[in-house]
Parts: sequence; structure tokens; C-alpha cells
Amino acid sequence: MSTHTHETRATCCYCGVGCGVIIEHDRTQITGVRGDPEHPANFGRLCTKGSTLHLSARQETRALHPELRTARELPRTRVSWDAALEHAADRFAAIIREHGPDAVAFYISGQLLTEDYYVFNKLAKGLIGTNNVDTNSRLCMSSAVTAYKQTLGADAPPCSYEDIDHTDCLLIAGGNPAYAHPIVYRRIEDARKANPAMKMIVVDPRRTDTAADADLHLPLLPGTDIWLYSAMLHVLLWEGLVDETFISAHTEGFPELRRHVRDITPAIASEICGLRSEDIVTAARWFGESKAAMSMWCQGLNQSHHGTHNGTALIALHLAAGQIGRPGAGPFSLTGQPNAMGGREVGGMATLLSAHRDLASPADRDEVARFWGVPDVPAKPGLTAVELFDAVRDGKVKAVWIACTNPAHSMPDQARIVEALQAAEFVVVQDASRSTESAAFADLLLPATTWGEKDGTVTNSERRITHVQPALSAPGEARADWLIARDFARVLGPRLGKDAASLFPYASAAEVFAEHAESTRGRDLDISGLSHALLDRIGPQQWPFPEGAQAGTPRLYQDLRFATPAGRARFVVPTTATTAEKIDARYPLHLNTGRLRDHWHCMSRTGQVARLYSHVDEARVEMHADDLARRGLADGDLVQVKSRRGQIVLRAHASEAQRPGSAFVAMHWGRNMLSNSGANALTAGRVDPHSKQPELKHAAIQVSRANLPYQALLLRTEASDEAAQQLTLLRMEALAPLLGRFAYASLSMAGRERPALVLRIAHDQPLPDEWLSELDRVCGLDDPACLAYRDARRDITKRALIEDGLLTGMRLTGETVAAAWLREVMVGRQPTADLRRWLFAPLATPPVAAKSRGRIVCNCLDVAEPDIASAIAGGADLDALQATLRCGTSCGSCVPELKRMLETGRQAA
Repeated sequence: MSTHTHETRATCCYCGVGCGVIIEHDRTQITGVRGDPEHPANFGRLCTKGSTLHLSARQETRALHPELRTARELPRTRVSWDAALEHAADRFAAIIREHGPDAVAFYISGQLLTEDYYVFNKLAKGLIGTNNVDTNSRLCMSSAVTAYKQTLGADAPPCSYEDIDHTDCLLIAGGNPAYAHPIVYRRIEDARKANPAMKMIVVDPRRTDTAADADLHLPLLPGTDIWLYSAMLHVLLWEGLVDETFISAHTEGFPELRRHVRDITPAIASEICGLRSEDIVTAARWFGESKAAMSMWCQGLNQSHHGTHNGTALIALHLAAGQIGRPGAGPFSLTGQPNAMGGREVGGMATLLSAHRDLASPADRDEVARFWGVPDVPAKPGLTAVELFDAVRDGKVKAVWIACTNPAHSMPDQARIVEALQAAEFVVVQDASRSTESAAFADLLLPATTWGEKDGTVTNSERRITHVQPALSAPGEARADWLIARDFARVLGPRLGKDAASLFPYASAAEVFAEHAESTRGRDLDISGLSHALLDRIGPQQWPFPEGAQAGTPRLYQDLRFATPAGRARFVVPTTATTAEKIDARYPLHLNTGRLRDHWHCMSRTGQVARLYSHVDEARVEMHADDLARRGLADGDLVQVKSRRGQIVLRAHASEAQRPGSAFVAMHWGRNMLSNSGANALTAGRVDPHSKQPELKHAAIQVSRANLPYQALLLRTEASDEAAQQLTLLRMEALAPLLGRFAYASLSMAGRERPALVLRIAHDQPLPDEWLSELDRVCGLDDPACLAYRDARRDITKRALIEDGLLTGMRLTGETVAAAWLREVMVGRQPTADLRRWLFAPLATPPVAAKSRGRIVCNCLDVAEPDIASAIAGGADLDALQATLRCGTSCGSCVPELKRMLETGRQAA
């Protein structure tokens, strides 16, 4: 087998920044990844997630062949692709004949490539005749889409990343790019360093790393964003900072908005938002007085039952001040997924049509129908995400096809989603992973290709299209997503009396892209001049890129003509609503959900990389210390978090980032990592009336002590690195279905090159011996070579496995005070000769021979918090930390935290 290293250009598969990467491989496996220095989205930089992509490109938990069950009580068994597609086509055709085309639906993903999206869209709307094809982009970007359309006329972010370099005032709203879009944040840091006069305003209920770095942080109450922007507009008007000439010449609807904000003074808004009125005035002045003002926003604005008006209210500030269409100015939504933009371009949502056409327009529908060669495109809007699964639950949608997404984790009100998937007559899951939470509900599981194996295009937040090339062939029987949809269409078509072969003639992803590009000719996003071959030759390009163009378009609306019928931008009078759900005496806390620095979405990829748990190693609810104290709680206690829909148990964590009266839970942890559904067991399905995006960001909750006295800890690794990589993932997959039997269980990883699984358990009853025996069996701790200890009177049992002088397995039941240092012994590969007699001792403090490194702050270079704190205590500044410990010198994701630690050190001094 050749060991020669080959290189292939691709993009990162996480956030919407669209970072270019160079994949290193030997044509059989991916061996490394580095940032592409020629890609204009990142110029070689990668965050912690992107820089560890190669470590997640493993096959232990991959779906490698189709699996089918013909009855719910039966397990799935392996079948051929022909048998799988024939069965799926039979089921879909029978349901369509009996109940009509709207009785089936597709739920797809912003992680698909544009070509995948295009074929699914054509399959649903062109072949089957239903608009029931929606995407998880509905959960993250649909409010931004609708806000752009209502104000600027089209779903077209006007800015580019290069505008960061030219702005004088950057307003970041409802986002934490230091965590969620780290490479964009590196560019912000560079711009501020180059222009010390640049102002950065951050609007966020939490004091995130981004907020802590701001010149002005506005920690508003959840759901009150519109009141803040209305009050800022009031100040712009009062102080003569609006551009009346621009408003008169290029906008419409301003008199109505002016009347609306007339009485929304900073004093009134301060009471509603929980802010100081003088800070609102300062923010407005900075924005209005700057030569170029730019805004960025993300899920904090979008994931609201008035997310569209959150966006239009922010855009109104730009229109009122004339801050659009020139360098450094404009409203810039940060995309949540790698190809949410590409999906929007092909109309891959229930309310959209291909190439930004309007589903409500008969002319647009006729144009698409003629282009595809079908009699018509259905006029009835399709079911959007929440509506779709409600319809599945109610029996109106009989069959649902889920591709490259995980609604059994990511959708709000998880109890209803589980009920829906159980009620469905037929569930298809098309995924690269065989063990997502949604895969458990699949009647048919279809193996798809994933990052490093795909051929097609993605479009990032700044409208930049990149051709992604495969480094490896598909493993097992996995197929490209577009190819699966094409093959299913060809099998289904004859059953519906339609010629699917001519409708889906594609032999390659390049052919799919060529058809998509032609469909955009003459549209606002015209890419008729692009092809896979051209992108390979000249590199990633921003749309529009019409035929004959020599380069893409970095900035829109420079001619101040907008994509509305009148060519004028529109002001929108916003709602005055706040959160959909109000706090009260029973549910007195605001819950905010969001992302961690080193994990992404449902952790099907990042959850396979041990070092990405080093920063935060367990799901937790973060609260202000005063809120914990009022409830008689302390940092580290297990607590019950309850909303009006469900309840979960999490570890409490005292955090200065939280304002009193609020709590934060990261979205990443679900039933594969916890004994419960995580944050989305608590969130509600209330949607924005315009965008249909649910309010995933907020719920009213209560927090109380979880009385779970029976606790256990299980640690397991292997003596060799490669065995640990393989077996840890397989053991975690086997343990996931067992978590739900415990009142609390948390499954995670520790270590770096030699990962270890970490299972924490707490229960309200003594743990049955048969449960413990099953855990031992799965983790190889039923080995006769294990050291064992039992105290029957106190119900304490302990087991330890030592191999080659190293601790490789440990189970503590009934007493776990030594958990922390035992884990350090295991992942640090510390010899056990001097520790053997202490392994079962109830010692919270490690023996002298054991060393505890503490939490890892810099994941790239493995720098721990105690080492950084010690250097700061010795007088080190940021430059000294980077010079001596090298933390923050690789991807830079930890730099905001380093600054925060330095500030804490200065305050302590």
C-alpha cells in the first residue's frame, strides 16, 4: 500500500465561514489537514474544530451499507441498494397514490452540497409534486432570509469578510463569533489591531468571550432586541444622524417607522431591555457617527418567534444612516452551517423556489416548470420544519425522508419529535453515521458519503462558492447524497407514471451544477458563468458571476438599487413582542441556548475527537453564583432543569458570563451523550409567523437540586493509541442506548492521542448489579485480571484494570471522590507502580506521585489553565504567554479567554 502523501483542496464542514482546507491523505485514509493559504475565506487559518477534521474522519461508526426493517419490532438487516430503493419507492408510491403527494416529506440539511440540495428539491417539487422539502436551515437562517427579502428585496447578504477590514464601527448582535465563527473573529481582531479607533459593540444577554472583548457590551434581556434597535433609531433621529438624502432617494416606508419609534426613547427601552439608557445612546452615536458601520448577527436574533423583525429592525439602522453598499458598511448575517446559503440558492426549502424565485408567483412557478420540463410546480406552500414534524405526529404526513440531519436532537420540544418519528409509517434516514439519535428511528438507513469524500459546491456566508473535491473514494457501499436522490427518483418515477430518467439524467455532480447555474441566468444570484472546471481554475468566487464575468462580486447594492420592484429598500415597522414564553413564579429563569467553542451541532463528528472535550468535558447549565446560592446549590451540583415541556438533569456551573435570572445550556449534548434529550427537551416550537423559524434560543425554566445519591464513574482506554481510538468510539456507541435508564448519565471523552471514555452516572436508587455487569461487559471490565473491591454494607464496588503498568480501566460505584485524579492518571499515562495501593482509596486530593493538569484552554497546543494562571501571576502579558507557553499562536480560538484570564489577574492584583 502506498504511503505517499497526496493533497486535495476542500472546505471545512462546520460553520458557514467556508474555510478552505488542504486534506492530506494516502488515498486510503485522511492523515492530516491544514488551512488553505490561498482560500480567501481564511487564508490558511483554521479553528480547533477545523484543525482536527482528520481525527474525525474515521469509519468505526460509519453507515457502510443499506439496512432495512419491514416491521418496527424487528432489527434492521443489511440489504442491497437495489432492494433498499425498490422498497422505499414501493412505500412512497403507495402512500402517494392513496393519500396524495403531500403525504410524504423530505427533511434535509445545510451540510449537504448544493448539488445534493438541487436534486432533492427537483425530486420533491418536480417529480413527486409536493413542496414538502424543508431543511435544518429553517432552524438557523430562515429569519435572516426573510428579513433580507422584506427589506432589501432578496436573500442576498450585501457584505464580504473584507468589509471587516474597512469598518469603523462593528455591531455584533446575538452571536458569539469568538466561539461559533472563530476565523471571522480572527479577522475582527486583526482589523481592531490595525485600526485602534474602531468601535465594537456586542449585544448579547451573556458576557461571552466576544462580549468581554467589546468596547461596549449591551447585556439585554432575552427577546428585547427590537426595542433596543428602535431606541437606537430614535437617537439617530433625535440627534440628526440619519441620512435624509439616502432615505428619500433609495427607500420607502420610513415615515411609518419614524412614527413607530417616536416614543421609544432610550429611557423606555432601558426598562424593557434591562440596559442603561446612556449605553443605548452611546451605541447609537457610535453607529450613526461612523464613516462605515457594519453589523453581524446570528442565532440570537434568528432563533426567535419574531426573528424576522429582529433582522429588519437591525437593517433599518443601516438604511436610516445610509450605511450600506460601500466598503465597511452593511448588515451581514453569519451563516450557521457550511452550505445553508447553497441550499437557499436552489430553493431547497418548503417556501422557496430555485434561484431565488417566489413560490407564491405563478410566473415563477411556470418558469421553473418549463425549465425542468414538468407540467407544473405545486402552488401550495410546503410544510416547514416544525409544521412538518407536527404533521408526521398527527398522521397527515405518512413517510419522511431525513438526509444529513438529526431532528431527534436538533428540533425543539423533543418529546413531540420522538412521538412524530414513532408515529410515522415509514422513516428513511440517509446519513454517514449509523448512530445518530435519528438513526434509531429509521426503517431504512442509507449510507452516504461525508467530508473528504464528496464532490460538489458550497456557498459560504459572503456568497462565495467553492468547489469541493473528494480526497477518498466512498467507503463500503456509501453513495453521494445527490446520487442517492437521483437513483431513488429513477426507481420511483415509473411507479408514478413519470419519466424520471429524462428528469434526472445526471452522470456527475458537475452536470447537476451546470443545470443549477443555468437556472440562475438573469437572476440576482446569476452564476451562469461558473462551472466546476472554472472554479478549479480561478478559485472560489462570490455571486453574482454571470456569463462573461471575469471575477465575482464582493459587495452588493453599490449602485443603491435594491432587489425590490421599485428598486428601493424598504423599512419595516416591527412587532413589539419580547419572548414567546414569559418567566413567572414557577419558571423564574430565562434559559438561553448556544454553542461551545470546540463542538458543533449534534457532535456526530466533533464528539469523536477526545481533545475537543478538554475545554468543556460535560454538559452543564451555567448560572450566576447568586442564583445558585439562592437555591442552596453550589458549583458542580447535579440539578434538575425543568420547563413547561420537559425536564433534564445537568451539572451546575457557576459562571460570571450569566446575568442574574438567566441560565445557559449548550445545544450540542443529546441522547447519545446524556440520559436525556439535552437543551431541546426544554425549548418550545413557537415559530416566527414570517420565517417559520422556531424560538430555540429561549425558554422559561426552573432549577432545583437533583437528589441522586447513588453515583458511579467509569473510565476506559487502551494501552495502545490506535486500539484506544477504535475501541473508545465503538464502546461509546454501545453505551449510548443504555444511558436513558439512569436518572443522570453523561458520556464523554478525555485525553488526546490515546482517548478514554468517561461515563458519569447518578441515580435515585441503588444501581442494580445486572446494570453494572452490562457496563463492565461493554467496556471490557469483566476481565478476570481486573482488581476488585466491594463494601457490601455501604454498597461500594470498584474495579481497576492495569495493562503494561498503566491504568486502562476503572469503575467506581457508590463513592467517586477520587474521580478527577484517577482520570488524570489514565489519560496522562502515569505509571501505576507507586499508585496501585491508592487506586481504591477515597481520596479527593491525589497522592504525591499523581499530577493533575487541569482544564485545557489551548486545545491546539495542549496548554492547561493552571500553567497559564501561574504565568499570569508571574507577570506575563499576552505576548509573553504566546512566546513562552505558545497558547493562542495556532488557531487563536483561545485568545479571548486568555485576555479574560489576564483581566481577572489584573483585577486580583
